[in-house]
Amino acid sequence: MPESAAKDFPPVSPHQRIKKIGDDLFMARGSIRFNRFVRLSRNMAIVRSGKELTLINPVRLNARGLRDLDALGAVKHIIRLGAAHGRDDPFYVARYKPLFWCQEGGARYREPAIDRVLSDGGALPFGGARLLSFSAAAFPESALVLGAGKGVLLTCDSLQHYGDYSNNNLAARIVMPFIGFPKTTVVGPIWLRAATPPGASLRADFERLLTLKFDALLGAHGTFLKTGAHEAVQRAVAKAFPD
Repeated sequence: MPESAAKDFPPVSPHQRIKKIGDDLFMARGSIRFNRFVRLSRNMAIVRSGKELTLINPVRLNARGLRDLDALGAVKHIIRLGAAHGRDDPFYVARYKPLFWCQEGGARYREPAIDRVLSDGGALPFGGARLLSFSAAAFPESALVLGAGKGVLLTCDSLQHYGDYSNNNLAARIVMPFIGFPKTTVVGPIWLRAATPPGASLRADFERLLTLKFDALLGAHGTFLKTGAHEAVQRAVAKAFPD
């Protein structure tokens, strides 16, 4: 990509190197500035199918990170799981010319143009996976369950796990417990308030999600939960939707 074109995209935020977290599954832990004081963690999942890569919740990587990414395979697909994310999608679409998969109806990020529309239980760029859309939400949000091993749940803002507050700056680490993000698995409280239409509930969507098999969790924020995720999500849902 020409240097002049690169200047048209948001700059790279601090991130770590790509890490393998499963069979043909990788993650890149990054960050994003929420406001002038707070920097939050941000995660990208990378699924490899043969020689093809799918980037989920994309995070722009620096030059070394892009070399590491290219060493894994060829980027052929981008998946946007949540309407509140999409800052770095245009960069990857411009660089690799992949197919862009996304639900319709998101208002925050209008680009890039959607190549394949994501739908509940619909087609995906790789096999052995299931997409669940939050049908009652006020704006698009999905969760993706990979069937390999005991199952891995990939989310955007709906579900997040915090084993620690790494990749958050000091200001964020101080406020996180007080704004609904303790060191555990949570239904994202800020997302839940915004995504729930007046008089409605998203509980049924979470209950549908809990019928699926998974043991690990990687959200677009927080840390990777390697095992025990199904039980952790059950507890988080019960807390978010008390009887």
